[in-house]
Amino acid sequence: MPIQNAGWELLITRLREDNRDGRRRTVSQYQVFHKGVPVPGLAGMCAETRGPGDNSKQGNNRRIEAGPYPLRTQDGKKYVTIGYPESTSITKIPRPGLLVGNTNKRVGILIHPGRGFLSSIGCINPAKSLARANTDIEFVDSRARMIAIIDDLKAFLSNSFPKKNGRPIPNAFLVIDGEP
Repeated sequence: MPIQNAGWELLITRLREDNRDGRRRTVSQYQVFHKGVPVPGLAGMCAETRGPGDNSKQGNNRRIEAGPYPLRTQDGKKYVTIGYPESTSITKIPRPGLLVGNTNKRVGILIHPGRGFLSSIGCINPAKSLARANTDIEFVDSRARMIAIIDDLKAFLSNSFPKKNGRPIPNAFLVIDGEP
């Protein structure tokens, strides 16, 4: 699934599945694009839960299907796009995140910071490197990556970026490629 080369796009290219202690995660690379041009410094890896991708049933503990998805600001108790605290403590909530739209029967699919092997039952956790199955996601790094993604999106859209949580983000998409 190629990017559309228009607007702000977060491309996730799925690479493999890891297994550790009976748990599975999908490991991918991510890259942010502005009108088809890769943004330096806004790339890394990310983790999702196991496959195959499935949007047909709520609460199925699977990754979402490959394809394009519009993004929204998140308005929840644990994650928000606007108004998260500055603290890097894992105990401080709400944490930064973006809501993935148009996921069929799936609800609450977010891009948000992770920790350990995986912090997701369907969401996406950015990370710097997930070289092996025993490589953990570092929360402070994951949080910083999530904030960098949100800040870049705000800067790219400028006055078009929503002023409140729970709103569609115009011209901003997540594109997932691959089903390992």
